[in-house]
Amino acid sequence: MSTIEKIGEIIRFHRRKSGLSRQQLATFAGVGKTTIFDLENGKLSVRLNTLLKILTILNIRIQIDSPLVSEFNLHHGDLK
Repeated sequence: MSTIEKIGEIIRFHRRKSGLSRQQLATFAGVGKTTIFDLENGKLSVRLNTLLKILTILNIRIQIDSPLVSEFNLHHGDLK
C-alpha cells in the first residue's frame, strides 16, 4: 500500500468514526464529495491545501520528520 493510499484509509477511518458522510465532510472542507472519494481511494490529484483542511476537520495531525528536523528546529523553532 502506498503512502497516499494509507492516508486515504486513515481519512476514511476517521470520517466514519466521526459519524460523517462524505458529503458532510466535503461541505465542512468546502470541496466536492468527489474530492473526498478520490482522496479516500488514493488519488494523487488532491491539492495540499485541501488535504490539510480535511485533516484539520478530522483532527488528524501530520508530523514532519527527517534527520535534519532537529537542526532546523534549533535555528527556526519547532514545526507546529
